[in-house]
Formats: sequence, structure tokens, C-alpha cells
Amino acid sequence: MSDDTPTPSSPVDLALERLTEAMGTGGEDRPGQHEMARAVAVAISRKRHLVVQAGTGTGKSLAYLTPAITAKKTLVVATATKALQDQLADKELPFLRDHLRPDLSWAVLKGRSNYLCRQRLDEVGGSDSQLGLDLPEVKLPERDLQTIRTWADRTASGDRADLPTEPSDRLWAAVSVGPRECPGASKCPRGEDCFAELARRRAASADVIIVNTHLYGLHLAAGGMILPPHDVVVFDEAHEVPDIISATTGRELSAGRFTNAARTSGSLIADEPLIESLETAGARLSLLLADHVGSRFKPGLPNELVDLLGAARERLGLVIAAARKIDDRGSPDLATRVARVVSAITALTEDVNTFVSPPPDSVLWVSGTSDHPRLELAPLDVGATMDALLWDPDESGLQIVAAVDQAPDEPAGPSSVIMTSATIPASFVADLSIPPDDVDVLDVGTPFDFEHQALLYCPTSMPEPRNDRYRDALFDELARLIEAADGRTLALFTSHRMMRDAADELAERVDHPILRQGELPKAKLVERFSDEPQTCLFATMGYWQGIDVPGPSLSLVTIDRIPFPRPDEPLLQARREAIGPAAFRSIDLPRAATLLAQGAGRLIRSRTDRGVVAVLDARLATNKSYRWDLLAALPPMRRTKDFAEVAAFLAS
Repeated sequence: MSDDTPTPSSPVDLALERLTEAMGTGGEDRPGQHEMARAVAVAISRKRHLVVQAGTGTGKSLAYLTPAITAKKTLVVATATKALQDQLADKELPFLRDHLRPDLSWAVLKGRSNYLCRQRLDEVGGSDSQLGLDLPEVKLPERDLQTIRTWADRTASGDRADLPTEPSDRLWAAVSVGPRECPGASKCPRGEDCFAELARRRAASADVIIVNTHLYGLHLAAGGMILPPHDVVVFDEAHEVPDIISATTGRELSAGRFTNAARTSGSLIADEPLIESLETAGARLSLLLADHVGSRFKPGLPNELVDLLGAARERLGLVIAAARKIDDRGSPDLATRVARVVSAITALTEDVNTFVSPPPDSVLWVSGTSDHPRLELAPLDVGATMDALLWDPDESGLQIVAAVDQAPDEPAGPSSVIMTSATIPASFVADLSIPPDDVDVLDVGTPFDFEHQALLYCPTSMPEPRNDRYRDALFDELARLIEAADGRTLALFTSHRMMRDAADELAERVDHPILRQGELPKAKLVERFSDEPQTCLFATMGYWQGIDVPGPSLSLVTIDRIPFPRPDEPLLQARREAIGPAAFRSIDLPRAATLLAQGAGRLIRSRTDRGVVAVLDARLATNKSYRWDLLAALPPMRRTKDFAEVAAFLAS
């Protein structure tokens, strides 16, 4: 054992013991937490990377926070859910400050458009004012503007989430800016008291910076120019990193981008034909894309789209030239407006250029609906992208599709990257191209006794999901399971349509209230489900992870079918083609296994929880080619195909 390897009496172990003691009766000794914390400490001290699978109940947030805080390293925590961000900022870090490090500081940092822009608010006039610079033909109620003004004088953060009421998207668009619109603090009259810049300054001086994974992806795509320098980054819920990095390093183009460009420019430039030509370009783009929704363009865009975007690029160039001719020397406000138009139009021009001449090894496709189609681009190989952005950015030479934001002049990458989740696919390290010589991989298990606390049920008599008889059989099975559980059911579905149909049917067949995803905000829906034990909650993918309902209110989790990804999803199609015959085991099976484990993980959230996970897809029990891959990803529950055993377990 080397000198820097923590021992059972190391500072990190002693710190965890102190924290456990401070929790009183709520504290538990968790061997997996200590094991993970020691591994994180080693990774930080040796400047290595670490991938940790830490099952439910491990206490992984304290396991990664404690070593970084003990070592006095600057830490960024990137999370996939707001609930986890709130838990860290409102619970875990205050607890660590009170019991471990009194001088500990932290900050939550969001993307620029989440903060009120004082300059935009100044530009919005009185009761007959128009909607800022972006939507000159739409007027805002003075009452709504006054609410924002009053709040702006009181708020310390300027964060939209801190508003007493939720603003309309229209209103918020008038008083905020995105990263590609902002000209920068040095060019803005309100740069000194800018809320977004204030948040950045707080983050720059904090020991721990909490962000969402999407913002960290933008930080990577921008060459490390968004977040302050930091020693360590932790990706919590790391299984989502590949998809988020793919999304944040890609581009998107729709008619709305040109419409917004026209409206923004039209408030400043008195050239009606030029402004109208931008709106026409957007309408024409939408028309050309409408028949291609769900399709992939290979190897590049069709000629008619290239011609359209080429002409639009010329018009955008004329807008920039016209904006730069405006004499703004006597008016700081006007100078800011000009800079904002130039910044926004330049960003749109860069996106157009990317689609006309896409980077090598990128995928082009059309998403959205025929009424609102979007042109999208993403890297084919997210591993190569991560290598270029994070693991070895100086050596890769990969052309990156980058986002733009204002930030420090000298970016500094982390020396240690910690990735942790309750479910880590076996191919995770290879998929993200993490250098094998620089990473350690660990599974610390879970403190829960799944063998006695949970039962996995798969009725082999069910027809397969593609069978015409499956739908009715699913409803029958749900009905008898819900009755056996006396409500207390989280029913998870792989499609909105099946969720709605099942909720309609079961509402007529069972004597328990059925809550549906979408009828209340997510937090309130989960709260009601938790507070009313005999209630059932029917939901889709957004509820397969990130919700925590310990106790008897959740005694049964049902999953309608194995969550394999859609075969016609364009980006995955391209990746399958690149891999060849091994694609199912390399792409589809790991994704399904991870998501299935996440859904099943909603059941046992404490040492006293008991219940059943029912996967109503017979393939989990009968398909010999992949059933064990799926079962291996699930917690080690006892398994049964006998409903009588399920009913007895629930009754007990």
C-alpha cells in the first residue's frame, strides 16, 4: 500500500465517523460509503479518475464530498436532477460545514438564461412597452413587468427559480439573455451588477460548485471557458453522461432561430426586406424539413437545404454589417443592443456553417414534428468527443462542435474525474474512452438486503409486447397486482400512449386513486403519492429515476416492458451501423439494462422498505440470449413467476 492510500483510520474515515455520530439515531455505519470515500481520496491524491457503482442507500454524496472537502480541493459536482442539486445545497453541504469544515463555501451555478438580465429589464418600457428586443409586435402587461421589477430590487440571486410565481416564457424571454446573445459584462452598462456575473463570481470563490450535467457539457464544448478552474469534478447519476455530452456538443437549427433573429435584428435595423428575408428563410426551412422528421441525412444535407442555408448565411452577414454601421458611441444602451444583435447573429451564422459543412464523424437528422421540425447534429462517437474535451484535449485534434459563453481567460481542466451512479454499464469506461491506465473501477454494492426486502416478478404467461393480446393482458395483470398491493403502486411505462390507456382503463377497474404524470408538477405529484399510501402513480421515462419515496406508500413497482431504445432513432441508428453486428450488445442491451435497473431502483429506498418489482414482459424470463444480462444489472432480488407468491409477499 502506498503512502497516499487511505487506511481504515485515515482522515476521510475519521471524518465519516464524525459525521455518522453527528447524525445521531439517523446515522448508520455504511461500509460501502467508507470504501467509496477511500477510493475517491486515492483518486484525488494520485490525480486519477474513478468510476464507482454505488447502490441505493450507500450515501454516495457524502462519500465523494467528504474526501474533496478534507483534502481542501476545489470541487464541481455535476448532477442530472434538480432534486439532487437541492439536496446537496440545502442539506448535505450545510451539514458538512457544521460538523466538518466551518469555512466551507459552496455555490449553485446555472446557465446564463436562468438569470434576470438587468439591462434587458431597463430596456423594457412602461405600460405600452413591447416585449424587449426579440418580439416587437407582442406587448407585455405592466403588472407582470412590475412584479419582475419589484423582485429585481429584492433578490440577491436573480435566479428565475427564486421568483414567487412562475413567469410566462414570453415574459422571461424579454428580461433574460442566452449565452449567445450576451455581449459580455465589459460591453454592458449593467455588467457590474449583472446577476449572471455575480453568480459566476460566487462560484469562482466557492470550494464546491453545483451545476447540472448539461451546463458541464456546455463548459466542455466551449473549451473549458464557462466554469471556474477546479481540481475535481464529480458526475453524479453518471449513467446519463454519454447522452448529455452528445446533446451539449451538438447543434440544433429550426425556423424559430431565424424568426428570433429577425425579431431581434428588426428592433435595431430599419431594413424591412432584409428582416423579412430571415423570416422567409425560417419558413422555407420548416417546409423542407417537414417531410423528413425522424430521418437521417447522410452523408450530408440535400442540395436544396444547402442552397437555402447558404442564402440565409448571406442575409445574416448583411444583418451583421448593418448593425456594425450603427453609430452607438453616444449611448451605452444602444451599444449593448448592437453588441447583442451581432453576438446572436454571429452564433446563428456559426450554426448554419456547421450544418452546411458538418464535422467529420457527425450525424445529421430531423427531429420534432412536421409542424415544428428541427435539424440536429451530434457527434457519432461520444467517446472520441470526451477524449477531445476532457481526457486529452491538447492531443486529440478533434474538431469540436462548441457552444459559446463568456468566461475566464485561462481554462483549467480537473485533475480527477469521479463518475458515480447506482447503475454503471459494463461498457461505460470504453464508451467514454476513459484512459484505462488512468482510471479505477469500483462497485461498493448496497447496504440493503434485497434478497429479503424485495421480490422480482415476471409472469411468463404474458404474451410478448408485440402480440395483439399483450395490451389486454397488461391491464389485467396491473389490476390484480394493484389490488394485491392495496394501491401503493408506481406503474412505469415506456410510452405516453400506453401510460394514458392504462390509466384510463385501471381507473375504472380498481378502487384506488390513479395519479397520472402531467396532471400536477412532478414534485407535487410525488409528494401526493407519498402522502396518500393507497394511491397509484402512472408515469413514463421521467419517473424511472430521480424520485425517492421511502416507506409503505411505494410497495410495488411495475414496468410494462423491457425499455429497449427505439430502433428508428437516427443517432442510435448511425452508431449501430458504425459498430455492425455487435451493435445490439454494445448499444441496445446496455441501455435497456441500465434503465431497467433505474426503474427497479425506485422500490427499496431504506432498510425497512419491502415490496415487489413486476416486469410485465415475459422476455425477461424466457429470452435465453440476453435475459441474464438484464438480470445481472438488477439488484439481487429473489425471483418468481408465481402470482400467489407475489400476493403473499405483499400481504406480509
